[in-house]
Amino acid sequence: MRIIIEKDAAAAAKRCAELIVEQIQKKPNSVLGLATGGTPVACYQVLIEMYREKTVSFAGCKSFNLDEYVGLAGDHPQSYRHFMQKNLFDHIDIDPAATHVPNGLAKDYEAYGEVYEQQIADAGGIDLQLLGIGSDGHIAFNEPGSSLGSRTRLKTLMPETVQDNARFFDSIDEVPRLAVTMGVGTILESRQCLLMATGAHKADAIAGAIEGPVTCQNTASALQLHRDAVYVLDEAAAQGLTRQAYYRSSEEMHRKVLAEGV
Repeated sequence: MRIIIEKDAAAAAKRCAELIVEQIQKKPNSVLGLATGGTPVACYQVLIEMYREKTVSFAGCKSFNLDEYVGLAGDHPQSYRHFMQKNLFDHIDIDPAATHVPNGLAKDYEAYGEVYEQQIADAGGIDLQLLGIGSDGHIAFNEPGSSLGSRTRLKTLMPETVQDNARFFDSIDEVPRLAVTMGVGTILESRQCLLMATGAHKADAIAGAIEGPVTCQNTASALQLHRDAVYVLDEAAAQGLTRQAYYRSSEEMHRKVLAEGV
């Protein structure tokens, strides 16, 4: 794992965006896995600015989002499709037909999960998967107890997740209790996983994911098994890590090697 610790949330968002742009510059037809929630918004704002500055083009890219609420149409203001349009897609040059968000109105979610998995496979697999992390360590909507080999499927949300997401709705009663989500196994097949976390409220989850055991009770911990997992954290989110000095020195050496071509 590569652990990048930045001073604050703004610096973490900038670094995360730079890594995504590096991937696209290396492979203009990259397949991107994208995330929703409060944390990625700042990263998307930086990506939009970099696009406007002509640093990057998304014209050749495809994207697949992690999840969607069950029961919400794509034009619902709290749907994740609407979130992506508002916070990223409407402001860059990605082909709308190349953007994929799970269908929250599917009739048969077992069959639909297989369809979504096949769409990812047909696109050549995900090159870079952006992730957030829940306060209980979940990635996508793979709540504690989810199989670490799980695939795209229907998932019941934990009460804590419903409470966390209530801030986006007029009342907690409006928060959907079900979601369709990529599985942990699906996520682990991405060529690179890029997890961004900011804020002290994520510190326990991050400590468990990075330095704790691999366990279905913290599904982000499965990234310990990934060949190319990168964490971008601010100091608040990293405060529970016991080996911060090593992570910082390791990242400094990593950047030096890249700069000097050693």
